[in-house]
Amino acid sequence: MPGVYIAYPFCAQKCTYCNFASGVLPRELETEYTRALKREADETSWDWTPETVYLGGGTPSRMELADLQDLTARIPGRPWREATLEVAPGDITAERARAWRDAGIGRVSLGVQSFVERELRRTGRRHSAETVAREVAILRAEGISNFNIDLIAGLPGQTREGWRESLDWVQRLEAPHVSIYMLEVDEDSRLGQEVLLNGKRYGAPEVPVDEAIVEFYETGAERLARMGVERYEISNFARPGFESLHNLKYWRLEPYLGLGADAHSFDGCLRWQNVEDAAEYASRVARGESARTAPLEARLTEERFFVGLRLSVGVRPDAAEWVRWKTPIDRFVSQGLLERDGGALRLTDRGIIFSNEVFEEFVSA
Repeated sequence: MPGVYIAYPFCAQKCTYCNFASGVLPRELETEYTRALKREADETSWDWTPETVYLGGGTPSRMELADLQDLTARIPGRPWREATLEVAPGDITAERARAWRDAGIGRVSLGVQSFVERELRRTGRRHSAETVAREVAILRAEGISNFNIDLIAGLPGQTREGWRESLDWVQRLEAPHVSIYMLEVDEDSRLGQEVLLNGKRYGAPEVPVDEAIVEFYETGAERLARMGVERYEISNFARPGFESLHNLKYWRLEPYLGLGADAHSFDGCLRWQNVEDAAEYASRVARGESARTAPLEARLTEERFFVGLRLSVGVRPDAAEWVRWKTPIDRFVSQGLLERDGGALRLTDRGIIFSNEVFEEFVSA
């Protein structure tokens, strides 16, 4: 069954590395936006029952508890197989964790990024390692033992010692799920812009070189594997049974519905998204207009390779696909980027590092 993604683009501060459509927005807009989310949920034709719900952002953990409970009550199917809330460390109290659980939330994704204070301050994050440890204990005490810790490899000033310290904390907290993202340098974040311009702000000159970022990622993957936290997707690692059921829908090309600004949807054939700007989204919904952009037909064969190869299990091409993609498959196998295993095709460890080059071949063909 499909999943539901709910976008909440409001944050207490905009992190320097963030390239999402989120930020510090007016409080009055937050009220209007929440009202629009509820209306969009009410006006959805629920002729199917969601099995997963994911509230992302932004920082949806800052949503008023009554609003969160009111919003999730409008999504049919509770208790869902999985319901995730993205949380900024520093937002968790026993009262809030209890209210989240009562609203149907059974999984929390913590945007930790680093456990090293110097690295955190450069990015605009305000928490500490001790904050995270204290709040993980609160979650567990309130019955939410399924949680994810986000880490970023490549933050300004990051060193081998600092990276090892973050991994030490992950092990100490016995995290059942960990996400490791290699820093993205692009024009959509302040840090990315500064790096591209060879600027000095936000610690841009101290962003590690690509080789160091790759080393952090690889040592992180090896360390997590020794903890029993295995890679099941390029950036995601989990103990058995703790994989993100909602995110697996994206990588398996299963249907999902997006609610909120810039939220994407896929029904198995068509893709569409809501308008990106939060104010425009709220205004359209308030006027009774659709917030959706025009749908586009999905390129399912190309997308199956693009998203399926992200998974450790890879993809299983049919006879026609083996023929169609023979040239790039043979080339990538000879280069050690792809490997065949019976009828399956998957990225090698080296292929993971150069995955964008592999994906580009299938998407552009």
